[in-house]
Amino acid sequence: MTRDIVIEAMDGADFAPFGDLLSVSGAPDRIINQGLCGRWHDQARIDIVDGRPGISLFQSEARILPLALAMVERHPLGSQAFVPMSLDPFLVVVAPDHGGTPGRPRAFRTSAGQAVNIGRNIWHGVLTPLHAPGLFAVIDRIGDGANLEEHWFDQPFTLRDA
Repeated sequence: MTRDIVIEAMDGADFAPFGDLLSVSGAPDRIINQGLCGRWHDQARIDIVDGRPGISLFQSEARILPLALAMVERHPLGSQAFVPMSLDPFLVVVAPDHGGTPGRPRAFRTSAGQAVNIGRNIWHGVLTPLHAPGLFAVIDRIGDGANLEEHWFDQPFTLRDA
């Protein structure tokens, strides 16, 4: 099995098994505020067990491709939305579950105006901006309990462009 993972363009249908693509593509669903604001309504399901939803701000260092992927994680008690605070693309790495361990990862590159909500208990890579400042709003579960599981691969994968 090749350890290279070719980065795919973010597509809502391809990403659907792993979570929600939040996007401002197309016309807004609703026009509000006396016609001055478009609303793309209810794009993600915040899914938490116990606790409460919270909004935190993250700043992550920009990464350079090709990139080694040695670890993925999942959060059994809540979904996790990553909303960039710039128009720069970022990488989203996800993997299907195979009996409690991650299967072969997939990597997606977002476009300007896209964010993601990774589903509860879905294996995913860490926050991976491709450009500074790497500033994100993150909506996830706040509360007690073990909400982080990490899996380290025996051999890292390499994320690269086609």
